[in-house]
Amino acid sequence: MNSERNDEHIETLLSDILEIYGYDFTGYSRASLKRRIVRLYELDGFVSFAEYRYKIRTEPGYFNRFLEQITINVTEMFRDPEFHKTLRTEIMPRLGTYPFIRIWIAGCSTGEEAYSVAIFLKELNLLHKSLIYATDINSAVLENAAQAMIPLSKIKLYTENYIAAGGSANFSDYYTANYSLGKLNDELKSKIIFSTHNLVTDHSFNEFQLILCRNVVIYFDRPLQDKVFELFDGSLQQFGYLALGTKETLDFSRVSKNYERLKGVKIWRKIH
Repeated sequence: MNSERNDEHIETLLSDILEIYGYDFTGYSRASLKRRIVRLYELDGFVSFAEYRYKIRTEPGYFNRFLEQITINVTEMFRDPEFHKTLRTEIMPRLGTYPFIRIWIAGCSTGEEAYSVAIFLKELNLLHKSLIYATDINSAVLENAAQAMIPLSKIKLYTENYIAAGGSANFSDYYTANYSLGKLNDELKSKIIFSTHNLVTDHSFNEFQLILCRNVVIYFDRPLQDKVFELFDGSLQQFGYLALGTKETLDFSRVSKNYERLKGVKIWRKIH
């Protein structure tokens, strides 16, 4: 793909996708988006951008592949154990004072974070009165998430994360090994609703006491981040909590005046 025409081609492609499929990538950070679009073009051996664009426009099946490759799906259970420890020791016990707990995990990818949250709710005896809404733009990763399977090759890492995050049982109690996969307990999955949601175009759908959206808005430009933060603000109950990724911040956004940040972690409490 001719490099000086890349940008022009990519803008055309993004407007096609918005028009045909309703996915708005125009507010995504250009550098990483462009890199992933070009990578897929080369990976699938297209000879011209016109052919690439035509296939994306006319074949929904191929568009799904495009979506899978373009959206970031890097996740692990109890990723950033220090964050999960704060969630477990400070946030969840406060949520326990509510008669019913609603949590939204936005950009949940293949579901590892949703299952991590479910495990800690269970250990605090709160899972029975909780519901976790786990959403992502990408329906293919949600299908994976709903399988509740984890590769046994990752069990060692997940176990270490779980212990470092303050888990109080044996991580092996939460899954059954089956060949190369571990199947997570049905009880965990029964409290999670996986569904597609586009942070850019879709609206608020409930009122939550906790929203986790970690390492998602880092890929958005400032106006789109503002739009997403306003969506979260409208979806969060007063005194609810919003958790972001380590390189993300609510500071400088239009809604930041409604929040105070907890010490040490990227968690904000809605005070207005």
